[in-house]
Amino acid sequence: MKEKWEYIKLALIAILIIMPIRLWVAQPFIVSGASMEPTFETGDYLIIDEFSYHFQNPQKGDVIVFRYPLDTSKFFIKRIEGMPGETVEYNGKEIILRDNEYFVLGDNTFASSDSRMWGPVNEKLIIGRALIRLWPINKLEVLPGESSN
Repeated sequence: MKEKWEYIKLALIAILIIMPIRLWVAQPFIVSGASMEPTFETGDYLIIDEFSYHFQNPQKGDVIVFRYPLDTSKFFIKRIEGMPGETVEYNGKEIILRDNEYFVLGDNTFASSDSRMWGPVNEKLIIGRALIRLWPINKLEVLPGESSN
């Protein structure tokens, strides 16, 4: 019985440590689609940093994961190319991004559904930035895609 109780305590401690990390600090993300090629390919396994944007704003060039503005049940990965307050060209006209808006583009321009098609991303929809690429193992990297700016 004592051994069983030790396993239960160990499981509870693990849950108390892992769950907050999973819910508020980092989460896994698997890339699907060609919009970020060659930086990321379908099947790349990433860890998304959900924590740092509580203390700093997203920056131009950051690779972010966000909820798709037209269907928030879907998650997209893109690079920030326009910051709040900047002027960007969108659908043939120049617009000024509001204080909470980001203009995002896929690295593979020809295969990307991005801000050029559906507009800026509201800051509330941003989940976090790509922190670590874990798979494929030969491309293991911290802040993947950062050097592709």
